[in-house]
Amino acid sequence: MAELVLYSSALFFFIFLTLIVRKIGKKNKKDEETPCNMPHGPRKLPIIGNIHNMLSSLPHRKLRDMALKYGPLMHLQLGEVSTIVISSAECAKELMKTHDINFATRPKVLAIDVVSYNCTNIAFSPYGNYWRQLRKICTLELLSLKRVNSYQPIREEEFTNLVKRIDAHKGSPINLTENVLSTIYTIVSRAAFGKKCKDHDNFISVITKITKVASGFYIGDFFPSAVWLQHITGMRHKLERVHQEADQIMENIVNEHKEAKSKTKDHEREATDLVDVLIQYEDGSKQDFFLTRDNIKAIILDIFGGGGETSSTTIDWAMAEMMKDSRVMKKAQAEVREVFNMKGRVDENYLNELKYLNLVVKETLRLHPPTPLLLPRECGEACEIHGLHIPAKSKVIVNAWAIGRDPNSWTEPERFYPERFIDSNIDYKGRNFEFIPFGAGRRMCPGSTFGFRTIELGLAMLLYHFDWKFPSGMTGEELNMGEVFGITMRRKDDLYLVPSPYHPLPVT
Repeated sequence: MAELVLYSSALFFFIFLTLIVRKIGKKNKKDEETPCNMPHGPRKLPIIGNIHNMLSSLPHRKLRDMALKYGPLMHLQLGEVSTIVISSAECAKELMKTHDINFATRPKVLAIDVVSYNCTNIAFSPYGNYWRQLRKICTLELLSLKRVNSYQPIREEEFTNLVKRIDAHKGSPINLTENVLSTIYTIVSRAAFGKKCKDHDNFISVITKITKVASGFYIGDFFPSAVWLQHITGMRHKLERVHQEADQIMENIVNEHKEAKSKTKDHEREATDLVDVLIQYEDGSKQDFFLTRDNIKAIILDIFGGGGETSSTTIDWAMAEMMKDSRVMKKAQAEVREVFNMKGRVDENYLNELKYLNLVVKETLRLHPPTPLLLPRECGEACEIHGLHIPAKSKVIVNAWAIGRDPNSWTEPERFYPERFIDSNIDYKGRNFEFIPFGAGRRMCPGSTFGFRTIELGLAMLLYHFDWKFPSGMTGEELNMGEVFGITMRRKDDLYLVPSPYHPLPVT
């Protein structure tokens, strides 16, 4: 959901709120006690603070514009919630490196609380022993380099299936956005579940519903003491309804795996997919840590939802940018075809030879980070960043989109120019704070390696097998590059292109 959710009951909400001004007012009197060296920000209104400043369908752009006026370390009072917005590499480094452990937990958000089984997934669980154990399982068993490499046959097979579907529409416009999204979800599904989920289409539909409901800003999160808002706006009911749909699908998935395991001897069935690995922590196979059924379902939803959206969105943006700039498209295609023409097919083992395509992906992630506003953090203890006071319990938002377009870090920041990364050591792994599409520090996205590999292979297949043009004589200048803000930042319009086969399909 792109805009701040105000619902039809918004007027009643504000009328009713005036009746409890004294209660809310007491909470807002804390403003009078805050130190004078707080980060600057726009003037606050009574009760709502700066909520009105967030009324935008593209809050990452709105926050960037405000940061240009108030600075890269900015304070907003969103209802009862003190909020810090970071918009520069220097401030991001101090947050996610110098003070990383102090900002390692997540604030409570109603939508995430409901759909992620009380915040027990990897992305939103509070910092502590449970999260550390999840992270360990994730990095060592779920998304390790060895495990990511083991999914190579799945990636290659599903992208080959995508090429076949596209080839069937050669010469005619095809919705590339929709087809890539379906392919990515199939890859994630097979990696997570060992096969394409039988409820595949329903699961994608539910994930889309969750994304729409959970995206943007919800008014109740700004007034956590007013629990009644969850009910009067209907938000909790809406979230619980879509959560029940997802829960039933995931329950079926886990039960199928447990049934398959029960029919084989322990030594005959190894943990071949992510669900198998997680089940070992429920049935006692692993003695050092225990997961409940809901914990497992929270992790599945986390990996399936995040993994699909991030990769497909990035491929979509990359193809759109290359279609707008034929120079980049020709250069990337020439490289892919030079590397793989002798092999007769795209082989993931040789992706490291695609130096220019790697630059294209990096430049796409710089201009269009999948999550423009990184998942929020919470300040554990009061501290200082750049000499300015950050109160305890403050919510912290890092504007990765603004940082990727900061003229203090990048020359011609609005230009799509992959060559800027030539002879550069800047990468996406959280060491370079001017480029943090997957975050940094302890709460960096653990699936970045899986995602980057999937993105590169998908683009290589599309560029190797097809030449592309716009439908009906359309030009690159006419391509709508507008955004839709959400959990990920999609293009506003689906990308329709006309494929012309260049290289014969693999013989099967």
